[in-house]
Amino acid sequence: MSLVLGLPPSVDQFPGIDILKPGCKIAPDVTLYRHGDRQGDVISVGDSVSLFDSVRLVVGDVSINLNAFIHIGDRSIVNVGCYLSGEGGLTIGEEVLIGPHVRIFSAGHAVHGGESSIYRNELTYNPVKIEDGAWVGGGSTVLPGVTIGRGAVVGAASVVTQDVPAFAIVAGNPARFLHYRDGHSDGL
Repeated sequence: MSLVLGLPPSVDQFPGIDILKPGCKIAPDVTLYRHGDRQGDVISVGDSVSLFDSVRLVVGDVSINLNAFIHIGDRSIVNVGCYLSGEGGLTIGEEVLIGPHVRIFSAGHAVHGGESSIYRNELTYNPVKIEDGAWVGGGSTVLPGVTIGRGAVVGAASVVTQDVPAFAIVAGNPARFLHYRDGHSDGL
């Protein structure tokens, strides 16, 4: 087999990942923030997924937060420097492209919790779903509770604050609908 420069190495296992299907490539410096003793499918990675350099997967304390998970579907690519929060639940479909330095948040901090210090207010959780064939452009941020529809495109450096319809192209801060992809004018 010839060497391909720039691709992460193929792996059969990775510490902290519960389910790792065949053909995955994971850079050695991918890190996880996970503690607690819940096992099973908290973090699952499908066939032929690539996780590039400096990706961070976060699920927190899985013993007390039973909604925490990250599931990444077959043939998806998570490019360099991404932060993926699964504390509120994160589902990434099949053949999803996550550009470099994307931040996906499924958790946050209550700002109206009564305490003057945000630190003392409760954490908030809301799942994120990115459906099959979508592309999240480099440097984008996806906020808690958002669903990005099948085949949708998020322009680079966008901040996604609300759901994105299937096959839509959105961009900006906050991300706004621009149009549907050619051949998908009705979003189907």
